[in-house]
Amino acid sequence: MAGAVRLEPVDERNLEPLLSVAAAEAEPSDVMPPVEAPAGWSAARREAFREFHRAHFGGFDGPTGTVMFAILLGGEVVGMIRMARRAEPGTVETGMWLGRSARGQGVGAAALRELLNVAAAHGMRTVAAETTVDNTGALGVLARCGAKLRSDGESVRAEICLDSAPPMP
Repeated sequence: MAGAVRLEPVDERNLEPLLSVAAAEAEPSDVMPPVEAPAGWSAARREAFREFHRAHFGGFDGPTGTVMFAILLGGEVVGMIRMARRAEPGTVETGMWLGRSARGQGVGAAALRELLNVAAAHGMRTVAAETTVDNTGALGVLARCGAKLRSDGESVRAEICLDSAPPMP
């Protein structure tokens, strides 16, 4: 992996670079909730992407209880990882996406390890994630970071206990 992986909260400074990576290297359905808009990265979908991320600018203690982080590799935005409060005390949920050019290089695992450190610093005890059985990239990242995986049909629930140190790469 070339360069260090860092996380920085998504804000107006890095929102456009994040949108550029999403539009160039990901499908809309992989990076944002569905919206009524023409297919592909139309102007309406790009604006919906901006508004979706702006809604979370309040961060962990804001109205959505969610922090969206831009994933930076060597100073360049390559994807996003989020941390959202859950109803269960001491638990947050995470999810991430990476542009195609950043996949398969250990960036996802490095970003998740950084997020685990942030969650622990906020006093969290568990980080949960949900994905599908066919999302081998996410399953690999979760397993490398110490997640216990439980499969239920097509969905997989992952839990990472922060009481012990996450495994190193």
